[in-house]
Amino acid sequence: MWQIEQTVRQKGFRWIAGIDEAGRGPLAGPVVSAAVILPPDFSCPGITDSKQLSEKKRRGFFPVIMTHAVAVGVGLCDHKEIDATHILAAALLSMKRAVANLDTAPDFLLVDGKFPLDMDISQQAVIKGDSRSISIAAASIIAKVTRDRIMATLHQAFPAYHFNRHKGYPTAVHRQALQRHGPCLFHRRTFKGVVQT
Repeated sequence: MWQIEQTVRQKGFRWIAGIDEAGRGPLAGPVVSAAVILPPDFSCPGITDSKQLSEKKRRGFFPVIMTHAVAVGVGLCDHKEIDATHILAAALLSMKRAVANLDTAPDFLLVDGKFPLDMDISQQAVIKGDSRSISIAAASIIAKVTRDRIMATLHQAFPAYHFNRHKGYPTAVHRQALQRHGPCLFHRRTFKGVVQT
């Protein structure tokens, strides 16, 4: 999981930020991104793509990353911004915001996926980066746990949709709630199945 970072560091870069997002697929809530700069001696066995971890393990890794990282930045785009553009543009914008929110300015970015960010910083897009790069994996955990907490808060305001169970993803329970109640303020109106036709 350190191989990509080590290769980049050998080129003279010091502050390497891994970047990932959570929430492209849900029908409600924001897309949330995180940027994480880890120290070279960081060690936490078991960290990998957040989607491969249980919620309990993600929650356990979250404070470890927050405590030991050189810097952590979080950025998001809400449902209105997603509807105004499209989900890929919103995801990339949330990634840029996460980088901008780092206390330590990175000199290299490792971006999960195939699209680089429109930023004047050296970078590398890494397909399936959350399972290949420790920095991206750490970012995926921060993004996922942060978004899950947001959706848990939305559940308190809109309990009929059971956001605490599915986090806004298009499960059968969520679709049934949409059919019964229609969309709430935080649903993505441009997503298929949100607005009944």
